Amino acid sequence: MKNLAPCLLAALLTAVAFAQDAAPRGSAIQSGVFPWGTPALQPTKTGGRAIVFDGPTSTLDRFHCHISTLNPGQNTGALHRHPQEELIVVKEGTLEVNIDGKISTAKVGDMILYAANENENMTNTGKTPAIYYVIQFWTPSTPKS
Repeated sequence: MKNLAPCLLAALLTAVAFAQDAAPRGSAIQSGVFPWGTPALQPTKTGGRAIVFDGPTSTLDRFHCHISTLNPGQNTGALHRHPQEELIVVKEGTLEVNIDGKISTAKVGDMILYAANENENMTNTGKTPAIYYVIQFWTPSTPKS
């Protein structure tokens, strides 16, 4: 899986470099640049969140990216599953990652890949907020419900 990480990051950076201002859900994502901090993080009970883009592309049913902040000691909720693939890139902090009961640690620069329908969650085990990008991919093969 380590050999896959650089390829996924390259694909992510290419997609973000060719994206435009945050598109509302349902609008096709256009080429452009997303400046850091736009849109601003909105407070949540465990940290903060900002949707960078969310919509279809020419090859994906839906392509979504948001930035999350997870405060120390907080988690992303009970173990849960998503029907789509999810890639997480850690910008700051340390996360304990639970994938189907297997616990790992992710630090700055690390990437986490959740395959479709993996039972997963994360906990900030550090002393500072963890900040990370969440990128989700829906294809024609992704279940609709």
